[in-house]
Amino acid sequence: MNFLTAIDRYILRLVLIPMFGIFMLAASLLVLEKMLRLFDFVATEGGPVSVVFKMLANLLPEYASLAIPLGLMLGILLAFRKLAISNELDVMRAVGLSYTRLLRVPYLITFVLVAVNFAIVGYMQPVARYYYEQLQYELRSGALGASIKVGEFTTLKDRMALRIDESQDDGRRLIGIFARVANNKGQVLSISAQEGRFLALQDKSDTIVLRLIEGQIVQDMPGQDPRVLSFSRHDLPIDLPTIEKFRERGGKNREYILPELLRIGWSDESSVGERAAGQASFNYRMVEVIMMLLLPLMAVALAIPPKRSTSALGLFVSIVLVVAYHKVNQYGEGVASLGRIDPALALWGPFAVFAVMILWMYYRVAYVPGGQAIGWLEKFAANVGKWLRALLKRQHHLPQLREAIGD
Repeated sequence: MNFLTAIDRYILRLVLIPMFGIFMLAASLLVLEKMLRLFDFVATEGGPVSVVFKMLANLLPEYASLAIPLGLMLGILLAFRKLAISNELDVMRAVGLSYTRLLRVPYLITFVLVAVNFAIVGYMQPVARYYYEQLQYELRSGALGASIKVGEFTTLKDRMALRIDESQDDGRRLIGIFARVANNKGQVLSISAQEGRFLALQDKSDTIVLRLIEGQIVQDMPGQDPRVLSFSRHDLPIDLPTIEKFRERGGKNREYILPELLRIGWSDESSVGERAAGQASFNYRMVEVIMMLLLPLMAVALAIPPKRSTSALGLFVSIVLVVAYHKVNQYGEGVASLGRIDPALALWGPFAVFAVMILWMYYRVAYVPGGQAIGWLEKFAANVGKWLRALLKRQHHLPQLREAIGD
């Protein structure tokens, strides 16, 4: 006997298609919104375009941890909404299938996604976030070759100013170069060249050579007349600024994996502030993952519209509830990490309220004959809709009435 019946396989198809679609849509929107900011940031810093895609790759675990619960909930909700509107759900209920029985497949999917999301928020996301911060630091510091910006003056070692009008061949060919070099004796060299390129020295990692082609050097010494020299090729050594090594992982609580948070949050060796921050981050990740176990119940409770109605109000309410719960958890983590409130109360308190509300909504739909999770809200929305339609109809007939009275 197969574990999954034909109805289970049918529900599986109904859930998976919108779930993957919404997951991809949500992740794509988040990535595209961030991509525009990163392109602008990298262009401002003068870094290579490839850095944008590396930074986006390190943000994928964070976006996936948001898109997975949303895709799971909306996938189940849209599947049961389709069953309800087509009256297939009434047929299944008539043959003795309860809502709890119909949730077998959705909960199998939920258990798999809970495990995936646990691995993401517990291990992948902290490490990826650290590498994202590292790329940002290297981009700002110039470690990625982004310290010299085209069209701007760049100061190196406080004694050299360099400006490049145009860069070609991914920075290998530089057009329109101007450099001003000063030394301790007061000598100033003003150098201009048609083009040039950077060359690395094998024996010195902190010095590079700027090979200039077809230009002039104006040498200015204190108490002497300036001298002008022309050259066809001139090598200008440049001392690179010292770049500090990026900090170790763990500078921020969101960069710790779960075992590290447990060690910090419940260790006597940690300070009071470190324990509060560690416990807040650990509890935040736990409630975000465990909350997914309640999403199938909420999805079913909000998927069933009133009889003879195709209202999509439950879809809107479900999105609002999930987003609001996520924001409340973020606020609770921030307050708890400052030590103003106990982390367990700040994060598991809203979870308990959220759980009781979902269980009550599911009970109303599954066990109360004719019960609706948001019946009062559906009636209010219906009355508002009737009022708006009547108002629009009245506005439509008002000009005709005025014309008739005038005649």
